[in-house]
Amino acid sequence: MRWLRLLMVVLLAMLAWLQYHLWLDEGGRRSVAKLEAQVEQQARDNGGLQERNDALQAEVEDLKSGEAAVEERARSELGMIKPGETFYRVVEPASPMAAPAVDPVAGEAGAD
Repeated sequence: MRWLRLLMVVLLAMLAWLQYHLWLDEGGRRSVAKLEAQVEQQARDNGGLQERNDALQAEVEDLKSGEAAVEERARSELGMIKPGETFYRVVEPASPMAAPAVDPVAGEAGAD
């Protein structure tokens, strides 16, 4: 009878130890839930990066395959023109409100 009680105490202690490790210890449910959340976040990040990579890949293919994209970039970013073309720059006239008023007495703009 004494051995049976000792066996029950040992078994209950082992059950308590296993339950502790299952629910609270490293590798238990809590840490598994954290890891699952991290995996989900990483999957979202990877999706966004994959979209960005796809867009960049399409741009690279466009630049490799056609001259139109290269020409567009040269015109917009470098200000280049083709031979025989004439470049016109349209400058808007400055509005009278934008020019500083000159005080004839002080000789300076806007001096009070």
